[in-house]
Amino acid sequence: MPSPPSLPCGRITSPPGRSPRPGRRAGTTPTVTVFADDLDRARAWYAEVLGIEPYFVREGAYLEWRVGDYQHEFGVLNSKFAPHPRSGGPAGAIVYWAVDDVEGAYRRLLSLGAGPHDEPTECGSGYVTASVLDPFGNILGVMLNQHYRDVLADHTNSRPGR
Repeated sequence: MPSPPSLPCGRITSPPGRSPRPGRRAGTTPTVTVFADDLDRARAWYAEVLGIEPYFVREGAYLEWRVGDYQHEFGVLNSKFAPHPRSGGPAGAIVYWAVDDVEGAYRRLLSLGAGPHDEPTECGSGYVTASVLDPFGNILGVMLNQHYRDVLADHTNSRPGR
């Protein structure tokens, strides 16, 4: 199998003063990347879903948005740069976005052209999930997660000056 074309990127490095060490606990998940064959279409669809334009664009290769409470990166990479071949069906890990209304978010994504994957399901007290297939074959999840809300509230309340 031929290697995918090289994506012109900068070198990946650790933040200043922080280097990976064996046995070190895993950090956060700062970037999630999905794939699309048509970046122009993906840009329009995700801009509508997220309500903002990407803050970083590498024409023909990559789009990136800052999303969520911690402004993590959500990227869309041109499928020709994927490190593995694309399957014909749904693919990838399910990344869940925290929302206040799972049913409403699920219906909105369907109205924007996503396909159903897993209807809203209560998974216990304070925890509801659902997922869709974006128009590019990626699985996107939405969730209501009381634990996440509690952690976010604790983090927000523990900041200096609060």
